[in-house]
Parts: sequence; structure tokens; C-alpha cells
Amino acid sequence: MIYLVRHGQTEFNLERRHHGHLDSPLTELGREQARRAGEAVATLIDPRDGVIFSSPLGRALQTAMIVADVASIERPIIIDADLMEIGMGSAEGMTQAEVERRWSASRVALESGTMLLRSPDGEKLEALANRLGRALCRVADHRAESRIVVSHGVAGRVLRALYLGLNGVEALRFDAPQDALFRLNGGEVFRISY
Repeated sequence: MIYLVRHGQTEFNLERRHHGHLDSPLTELGREQARRAGEAVATLIDPRDGVIFSSPLGRALQTAMIVADVASIERPIIIDADLMEIGMGSAEGMTQAEVERRWSASRVALESGTMLLRSPDGEKLEALANRLGRALCRVADHRAESRIVVSHGVAGRVLRALYLGLNGVEALRFDAPQDALFRLNGGEVFRISY
């Protein structure tokens, strides 16, 4: 069983800034969201047979540590660089308004209203899907019965799409909540709100 968790709210999320590979600390709400994710995970798994995979970016790793603590998962967190968020290049740290002023022709708007940009020097969606696909295979092959993946907004969408056999572009129609996790099982994705 695989459970997918997005990191809790960050200062950049509040300011509607693109993270990419930059980091921003969790807000108090973000830490509470991580605690609630841990509580949800605790009701779903046997902590003795659970393992957490995390992006190495601070916001995801902090969320993973809170989830592990609350859910009593004692195995060491497996840090996987392939779970990092899409690289936004020069757009990292910029607000959506700043991005639109700089690259109005290359902006990609999502139906969900969240931010995504293909900046001229940013990571392409295909490259993101390839590295996330590698990570998903490692997660799926792990011997633990319950595998919790802590990642990011765009990366989490793409992970769900890959699991469902969809391409990266189709992932852009998915939402990226910070108050729900997703169970990936039997070729289906189930949302679990907390």
C-alpha cells in the first residue's frame, strides 16, 4: 500500500511564490497539517511495517519527520532526490505576478488555480515524470507493507498520474491539497481528507 502526502503549508505557499528546488519553512498551519497527516497515517497502517520516503527538500523532510513521529514509524526515513519538486529555474522564489511579467508567453495556467510555469531554464515535465517514475518503482518495490511518500504539489500530481498510467500533462488537472493524503492501491487512487 502506498500513501502520498504533500508537505504542509509554507511561507512561500502563503505568498504564492514558486518553490521549485528552493525551500521555505513550514508555517504553524503547515506543521499542524503534518501532524494531522501523521494522525491519519496512524489509523491506516501498522507502524511496525511502515516506511517513509521523502524528498530531500526541507519542507518535505520536516513534514516526513512529523508524520513519522506522530504515526510512531521507527524505521529511518528514506531520502530520495527523485521525489523533489519540479525545478523552476529562474522562476524559483518569484510570485505568479512576477512570473507573468517576465514570461507571459510561456506561462502554463492550471485548472486548479495553482501555480506552474515552464520557465526557459526550468525542468521539463517529461524529465520530472521520468525521475518520479524511477522513484515510484523504488517505492513500489520496497518490502514494507505500508509505504508513505512525502513530496510536493506538482510532483504529487505527477506521481498520481503515473500510478494511474496517465502522462504528466494529464496530472495538471489534479489538485494538490495540504489537508489530504492519497492511497494508491489496486490501480486506483483514493483521497483521504484529514
